[in-house]
Amino acid sequence: MSTELKRQIGIRTATAFVVGGVIGVGIFLTPAGMAKSLGSPMWVLIVWLTMGVTALCGALCYGGLSARFPEAGGGYVFLREAYGPAVAFMYGWMAFLVMDPGLTAVLAVGLATYAGQVVDLSPRGMQAVAIASIVVVALVNIRGVRLGAWFVRGLLFLKIGLLAFIFLWAVGFQLGDWSNFTPFAARRAGSPPLIDALAGGFVGAFFSFAGWWDLGKLAGEVRDPKRALPRALSFGVVGLTIIYVLTSLVFIYLVPMDQVTSGETFAAQAGEVLFGRAGGVVFSLGVVVAVFGCLAAVVMSAPRVYFAMARDGLFIRSVASLHPRYETPAIAIALQAALASVLVMVGSFNEIMSYFVFVVIVFIALTVIALFKLRRSAAHNGGYLTPGYPVTPVIFLVLLLVMLVLLFGDKPKQALLGVAVVSLGLPVYLFLFRDRRLVEKEGQL
Repeated sequence: MSTELKRQIGIRTATAFVVGGVIGVGIFLTPAGMAKSLGSPMWVLIVWLTMGVTALCGALCYGGLSARFPEAGGGYVFLREAYGPAVAFMYGWMAFLVMDPGLTAVLAVGLATYAGQVVDLSPRGMQAVAIASIVVVALVNIRGVRLGAWFVRGLLFLKIGLLAFIFLWAVGFQLGDWSNFTPFAARRAGSPPLIDALAGGFVGAFFSFAGWWDLGKLAGEVRDPKRALPRALSFGVVGLTIIYVLTSLVFIYLVPMDQVTSGETFAAQAGEVLFGRAGGVVFSLGVVVAVFGCLAAVVMSAPRVYFAMARDGLFIRSVASLHPRYETPAIAIALQAALASVLVMVGSFNEIMSYFVFVVIVFIALTVIALFKLRRSAAHNGGYLTPGYPVTPVIFLVLLLVMLVLLFGDKPKQALLGVAVVSLGLPVYLFLFRDRRLVEKEGQL
């Protein structure tokens, strides 16, 4: 049975994947927390632009790695090439058991929760909607890469269309007040200390941008990857920065900063200014569409890690097979969907997920550090060089270090427990997969 993925994704779809996979509920909630704590339109703008520049540095790093190793798996492949199969396996172990099904379940439940604000749903009804959304997206992606890509592009079009409509409707009909931006630089009375506000703002902005690096998982299916992957990542991050800045500005235009209490009320207030009593329903529909797009992107990209692991002999061998008709990693997609559906039924996965955020950032940092190690063998791999090296990886690593310090300082026990659980993957690799992988490699010689 075939294990070779076809290259069917172009640069436009790849860019749409970056933007569509990132813009979720955070675009409606994060601006509120930033506006309330920073207390100044200027500082809100500074945080978004700073995060955009640093994320672009990270995108250039991942673009270079993806161009050098254009195969399915993304971070798993980069870690394997730089540090060997043991580190790569621990990354895949965490992704399969916790992060991917957990994130899928979080998105599906979030989608169902906002759908329940549009149509009255019981707890069981929201659970059913969450599982149904997972199953639908999984079936779409099993049916074909092109169909999955079309699905992601279509949902992105709806997201951008809604955000553009909100912006044009608000400004065109002068529904807000430009005086909300004055004073532009001075902070409002009662704002928390600037250092604390900036720390919270950067954390919120970082997680609002989180996920652009997942495009690397689809590198084995992107046409002309050495050209398309770096460009798609860069274009996507720039597009995200513009969208977040404009959305935050229009929210501040609609609602005075001193009236902000929480993300949910901020969105509701903005919606009421725009559409009257129906504003809450309109914004809930917008969140449903935004989260559905994120869900589609996660279900499309995440299974490529298990597929790559299986091809390397580090996972169940059958997971490396493709559907005989649709030529997609159907078993890998079905596994992720099944685990996520179980988590939806069990519940209480949000807290579990929070234990592994610290470790995810550690793996991202290791991936970027791999650039310095892999640069020595650049000639062997086609000589692709990361733009701005070594400045770009250093800037992004500084951001990651700051994030790790903030997260560890806030919840050290969760961070350490997450590291401990991921470390358990090492004995699993040593006792179950190392010898089998060596035997398979010897048999191929």
